[in-house]
Formats: sequence, C-alpha cells, structure tokens
Amino acid sequence: MNMQSNLTPQQIVKELDKYIIGQTDAKKNVAIALRNRWRRMNVEGDLQTEIMPNNILMIGATGVGKTEIARRLARIADAPFIKVEASKFTEVGYVGRDVEGMVRDLVSQSVSLVETAKKAEVKEKAEKIVEDIILNALIPPIKKNGIPKPAGSMEVVETEPKTDTELNERTRERFREKIRNGELENRKIEIDVHQPSSSGIGMIGGGMIDEASMINMQEMLGNMMPKRAKKRKVSIAEARRLLMEAESAKLIDMDEVNEEALEKAANSGIIFIDEIDKIASGGGGNKGAEVSREGVQRDLLPIVEGSAVNTKFGVIKTDHVLFIAAGAFHVSKPSDLIPELQGRFPIRVELEKLTKSDFYKILKEPRTALTKQYSALFHSEEVELQFTDESLEAIAETAFEINEEVENIGARRLHTVMSRLLNDFLFDVPEVIEPNAKISITKEMVDEKLADLVKNKDLSHYIL
Repeated sequence: MNMQSNLTPQQIVKELDKYIIGQTDAKKNVAIALRNRWRRMNVEGDLQTEIMPNNILMIGATGVGKTEIARRLARIADAPFIKVEASKFTEVGYVGRDVEGMVRDLVSQSVSLVETAKKAEVKEKAEKIVEDIILNALIPPIKKNGIPKPAGSMEVVETEPKTDTELNERTRERFREKIRNGELENRKIEIDVHQPSSSGIGMIGGGMIDEASMINMQEMLGNMMPKRAKKRKVSIAEARRLLMEAESAKLIDMDEVNEEALEKAANSGIIFIDEIDKIASGGGGNKGAEVSREGVQRDLLPIVEGSAVNTKFGVIKTDHVLFIAAGAFHVSKPSDLIPELQGRFPIRVELEKLTKSDFYKILKEPRTALTKQYSALFHSEEVELQFTDESLEAIAETAFEINEEVENIGARRLHTVMSRLLNDFLFDVPEVIEPNAKISITKEMVDEKLADLVKNKDLSHYIL
C-alpha cells in the first residue's frame, strides 16, 4: 500500500473537498471506511481476518456526487476501483455467474496498477537498454574483423582515429548524445517488435462457454504459440515508446505482479454498485420482474458476504473488499432489498440535494471545476476566458431552476447550461475570435444566452 493509505479521516475529507462540494456526511463515512482498512492491517493476531469492512449504502438523487466520492476515494487510496450498474444484471439472457465478472474486473484493474508501479521502478534500467537498441539500429557496433557499417551519416571527427573500431566508437558516442538530447526524434529506424501469435479461435460450443473461460482459453493458447518478431520502420520517438513497453515487461516478474495484485484487490479493492435501487422489489410491476430482481440480489449476496472467486490471475477472496452501493430510491426504499443484503450494507448515508449556493461553489471551487475546464480549452487557442462572480451566480441559478421545473439531474445540469452558454464562442474561435483575445462572461450575457432555457417550459430540445 502506498503512503496515501495512512491518511487520517480528516485528511481524507480535506482531499475529497478539493473535488466534491458538500455531502459532509457521506465524505465522513467513506473516510472512516478507508482508514479502517489501514487500522485492520495493523491489528495483530487472528482478529485481523475477522474484522470485516463496513459496506456503505449511499442514497441520493442522480448527479449529487455518489460515484464521484467513491472514484476519488479509490484514487486517494491508490486502490483498485470498479463501477458496475446493478441494472445490468437484470437484462435478458443474464446468467448468475456474470456477477462474478465485477470481481474479475477488479483483479484486472489491480494487476494493471501494480504492473504500472513495477514498471516505474525499472524505468531507468529499461531506458538504458532501449537507448542501446536504438543506437545499434542507427550505428551498428563494429565486428572484430569487419568494417563499420553506420546506418546514419558519418561525422568528421577532430583527431584522426587510429582504427575502424575507434572511429565506430566515436560516431556511436556522438549519436548517443543526439538521441539523449532528442535531436533525432523523427529519424526512422528499423526495430523488431514481438507480437503474440493470435490463437485464431472464436466462440466455440455454441455460446455455452462463459466469457471468462473463453478469455482464459484464448490466453492459454496464445501463450503456447511462439511469439513472432516483426520488423517495423518507425520514428525514434515511436521506437522508444514500443521498446520501453517491451523491455519494462521483460524486467518485471509477472508472477510477483499477479500475487501482489490479488492481495491488493482483496485488501484494498473498492467495488461501486450503482443503481442498486433498480434491483429492489418495491417498484411494483409484474411478478416476473420481481423474481428476476430478487434473483440478482441473491446472486450478489455471496460476493458481498465474502466468497472465493476464480480469476485468470488466481483465486481472490472477497471478504475484505469494500462495497459501496448507491441508488436514488425514488420508487423503492432500502428496506425493499432482501434482508440478507440490507445486513451487508450497515452504513446508510443520505446525500443532500444541491442548492443554488452548491451550484455556485461547484462552478468556482473544485480543482476540476467546469469553468476551469472551459478556460483550459480556450487557453489552448490562446484565448483568455474569465467569469465574473455575478455571472457564476446567474449560471447556478439557471441550473437550479431548470432542475426544479423539469427533472433534477443534479450537477450534470451544469454541463447543459455551460455548453449552451459557451458554444457560440467555441465555434467562433479562432476565425472570428482571434488568438490573444479576452472573453469576459458577465451576468447580462448569461441572462441573454440562457433566457429561453428558463422561459420555455418545453425544454426537451435542450435537455441532455
């Protein structure tokens, strides 16, 4: 686990505050859940395996920050994170074992996190190897009893070299400097790229084999086939990218990566189950749908309770995976879930609806605020975009009013409003609005551009 895993609950909340406005209660609960994982890993003796994570059920309308809290939490913890929609499991043709797919996805995500970290450790070593390969492709080293065969143009050296080998060495060193300084990035060289042989098998058994077994079979056959080296003529910049990937992979032990990834997923993995209210059986409808929804809940149960799932990287126990479920619960309520599943989500957090002042803060404060995103887009064209405080208040008010009158889609409404406000400017750059121009968004401009959005009750044309 990385250093960030030792953050205290208050530090975690502060970190979440940089990206998400309000929802203090939800942030507190996820911060405690995250810190508890660190606490559990530092508990001695048999109790460590007995302490189960307190899974969280978030209740709140769409667009209030449920997914964002879970996603940011995973980033803070440097933990594998996967999001699934519970409604996906009620589709026609659904088979119970598909629920295990989310655990397999979590392990794959964990493997890629660990692999990236291990590759970063061997980066320096890999860079040296790659530099040598590129240099050998440009200026091959001289053979004992042969003559130099430089691929690039020979350079005149100051003092006359005594032997061909010395001439070759000097030329190589000259080119090594150029490679390091990035002077030859567009020069084309020929390199060997290893490609795994495709196993060339499609779906067999008339769809009787599930996807996971299919992937495993294809991978197994792929590993049995010899890897083919294919010569490619690419620029040095592209060659460096391709070779770094291949050489880094050679320097790390994949068995060790898989082992570490399984442990990371089992002890710090987070699975976010969205739209869990869609599988609660309080929504009325026909009896068949009720049975199907309850079936999905019963399939989810063993995984949330803790079971061993077979993945292509090994077996993972889900006992200590943190599950965060979320739903709007407009039609159904949490008590409509089967009692066993309710019992596995002991922490209930209700997320508040967003107010006008929340919308204003969302536009102004987060590191990834929409206003900052649009400013960056304009900045790429060397145009400066500024918003006055009054204009932000007007945008917030418009978004709030539309949510009240039409349908409450939370902070997502700001995307609709902002694109409506700025699309004309985005269209005019760079022909009409030229580089080095300044655009200042004022309250009057907002009122004028968004007037018809508020006045016109039939907003279906504009609502995304």
